[in-house]
Amino acid sequence: MERSADSSTDSTTDQPRTGLRERTRRAVQKEITEAAERLFVERGYEATTMGHIAEAAGMSRRTLYRYFSTREDVVLGKLDVVTDEVLAALRERPAGEAVWVSLRHSFDAMIAHLDAAGSSGLAAPMQRIILETPGLRARYLEKIERVEAAAETVVRERADAAGTPWAVDDPTPRAVVAAALGCVLAAEHAWLAGGATETIAVLVDRAMAAVGPRD
Repeated sequence: MERSADSSTDSTTDQPRTGLRERTRRAVQKEITEAAERLFVERGYEATTMGHIAEAAGMSRRTLYRYFSTREDVVLGKLDVVTDEVLAALRERPAGEAVWVSLRHSFDAMIAHLDAAGSSGLAAPMQRIILETPGLRARYLEKIERVEAAAETVVRERADAAGTPWAVDDPTPRAVVAAALGCVLAAEHAWLAGGATETIAVLVDRAMAAVGPRD
């Protein structure tokens, strides 16, 4: 049975259309997040409702809930996008590169988001809100732990591909990833303590140099 011209056209354009929908969705989410962050900083996290966020973003609450189901998702949802970028960058690092070096380079995706946001003046107060609000802090650390588990998987895959696999009961890959992510968290705390005057990149480099492998 011959395929109709219409079905052929649809099949060839389905993927670009899907990509466009996802880009459009992420653009709307970004606008909502930016509007919400301004409210969180001005009014306080607890005093800001989903209704306030919808109004600030110029949409109905029903439309807002299509993108975010809770205030926590508004604050932390972008970390999922950043995680995907970090893992993709880690997979693309040279096979023979030291794990510690590969992890540092892969963190550039995460750091870029924080340093770029810093120019808006909202990054530091928002990160403070995350770390000082118990519910948000718990969710944030939970997401970081998921990043840790996913990055360990990538690190193990790289070792397998290089012919130097780790045993399943060897804690080394998880320990290295956890230590590297711990440096990112330490850099965030130092950044806030110092009034966000330095870039996150500089502080992450300093933290990773302090605890990284010695030649």
